[in-house]
Amino acid sequence: MVSLFVQGYHRHQILKVIIPEVDMKPLYPYTRIVTQIDNYHGALVSDPYRWLEDVDSEETLEWIRRQNELTSSFLERMPTRQKIKNRLTQLWNFPRSWAPWKKGKRYFQERNSGLQNQNTLYVMEHLHGEPRVLLDPNAFSDDGTVALTGLSISKDGNWLAYATSRSGTDWLTWHIRNVATGDDLADVIEWSKFCNSAWKPDGSGFFYSRYDTPVEGAAFQNTNYNHKVFFHTLNTTQEHDELVYQRPDQKEWWFQSEVTEDGCYHTLTVLQGTDVRNRLFYQDLQNPDVFVELISELEATYQFVGNDASVFYVFTNLDAPRGRLIAIDTGYPQKENWRTVIPASSSVLEGVVMVNNQFCALYDEDAHHILRLFTHDGSPDGEIPLPGPGSVVQIDELGLHGSRGDDELFFAFQSFLCPPTVYRYCCTTRSAHVISVSEIDFIPAAYETYQVFVTSKDGTRVPMYLTHKKGLQRDGQNPTLLYGYGGLNFANMPRFEIHRLIWLEMGGVYASANTRGGGEYGEDWHRDGMLDRRQNVFDDFIACAEWLISEGITSTPKLAIEGRSNGGLLVGACMTQRPDLFKACIPQVGVMDMLRFTRFTIGWAWISELGTPEDPEQFKTLYSYSPYHNLKPGTSYPATLVTTADHDDRVVPSHSFKFAARLQACQGGELPILIRILTKAGHGFGKPTSIQIEEQSDIYAFLWSQLEME
Repeated sequence: MVSLFVQGYHRHQILKVIIPEVDMKPLYPYTRIVTQIDNYHGALVSDPYRWLEDVDSEETLEWIRRQNELTSSFLERMPTRQKIKNRLTQLWNFPRSWAPWKKGKRYFQERNSGLQNQNTLYVMEHLHGEPRVLLDPNAFSDDGTVALTGLSISKDGNWLAYATSRSGTDWLTWHIRNVATGDDLADVIEWSKFCNSAWKPDGSGFFYSRYDTPVEGAAFQNTNYNHKVFFHTLNTTQEHDELVYQRPDQKEWWFQSEVTEDGCYHTLTVLQGTDVRNRLFYQDLQNPDVFVELISELEATYQFVGNDASVFYVFTNLDAPRGRLIAIDTGYPQKENWRTVIPASSSVLEGVVMVNNQFCALYDEDAHHILRLFTHDGSPDGEIPLPGPGSVVQIDELGLHGSRGDDELFFAFQSFLCPPTVYRYCCTTRSAHVISVSEIDFIPAAYETYQVFVTSKDGTRVPMYLTHKKGLQRDGQNPTLLYGYGGLNFANMPRFEIHRLIWLEMGGVYASANTRGGGEYGEDWHRDGMLDRRQNVFDDFIACAEWLISEGITSTPKLAIEGRSNGGLLVGACMTQRPDLFKACIPQVGVMDMLRFTRFTIGWAWISELGTPEDPEQFKTLYSYSPYHNLKPGTSYPATLVTTADHDDRVVPSHSFKFAARLQACQGGELPILIRILTKAGHGFGKPTSIQIEEQSDIYAFLWSQLEME
């Protein structure tokens, strides 16, 4: 096995990386291998890079340094990298804003002047009033690595609870700010994760969830169990917070709090890992000693929408894989007493909000959004027109901001070529008006977006969007970047990403696949890409790639694939199954070791989606496509740029470390295998603009070189 590695390095030598010409195979740093054999239900599985799981060891840190040195030296030799970075910086520098929301008499809105590392939160005393900076996360740190990652405002608009995270971690620290004065209280809440905050109607404090304080030095790797719900009273320290709810008998449960608009109930969405099914409990705030288990079985999705006193309106996919809205009288909660308010339809109901005492429903139809209105009794009441195929920007929940007592609804619309445009819909006049639009240094009229449908291996019809310059010649010579996700019920909708524009300007085609495993066609579509059906996701993505080639859009020497997180797994699986199909691959923060993902941080939560290696049959499925384990020595793999971050505590970086190390060893061809490891960064949420520009410049420079773009 040693013969598979670059020879000539002693394990203790300090290496000087030698960089060849950009079109040659790099000389990789030495990576130690160990004899580690695990027995899974009688199957002996080698794990030669187990030591890279200790991401803070001196040896691993030295490995990171040398790999980054190799990657940086390789990419810096690209003559187009600086040009790409300059143009990307120019494109990125445009003012933008997101949908405002109203609390009390005040309006709140996130904005970015252009190149700010983090969005700034503004407050206005009325909608068209002079905006005042309420919170500027760019002041939290010099390099922008402390991000605003959660916020909620009291019902009267007087108090802001906001959460920050440092260096991309999922761990949150909550603070409280007086909206009128802009001053923070001394209150600080730590070790919160995967939660929101929900204010009591009197503004005295809020509900939130947290984990126990982790063992020192283990916050980024130890598994996260035993979420607990607390209530924090203003002007007190965290140790005085009231424990509201816990379930030590259910260590995998985690909780999201919401207080009803009438202030009478505290609802708990009870989640179990990443399972889309959930339980729904509630607490009468006039009788807070009891939590009622309204939905006690893990059988379907249940999302609280609103209430008329004891009648709860709940979105669910029970007996309706594409979703419906039901009414549950908590005095008579038996299923036979449930009433359907908005029935299921051929479109996928993603969720519902109450505004102007009626319902606004967000639908997904063939992977684009539609907004429909319903009266209080569920009768259809027309649509809110959208500019075309695109999506409502979903920074939080549905991205629809309104309240039952107001006649205005705010939302932001986007598409592949259209940056977020903010609308105000007036329910009284039944009209939508643009209140802010982003101007970019780009001519979208020179490009086009359209949707095609691809036939997968088993005959399934799979949607895919294509965006490129008008007048494209179908000669197989167009550099093409195919993106996918395919999991966790996440619908891969048309969305605006500023960095995609430079790819289009470079003459590239951008393709976005809507594979199974996502939520584009409801829960059936999702389940057809879960667990033992996971191979369907890879087959769909491969079919999309083959369609692009067969239609003359591109060819293998011009085709690259990209995906993040679960999408990084998708790229890893497809490039190991069909290395002949792609020229370049960009797996980002991916789940690559399918036999050990449950052992770190929140990885156990993916068992409902992926399965567990502890189960003999599920082990067979996981092992069959695990990217790390399916690399074969001597195979000619596509040029690959793996990306990860040293503080990623969601998909721990050892997934990417081990995959990259083994891929470098197995590469039988001449194409480069590189890994780019960010420091002071995490899974991606809250990543500073400056870091995003650097990362995307490297990715596009790498693709430019490997796809031999002009």
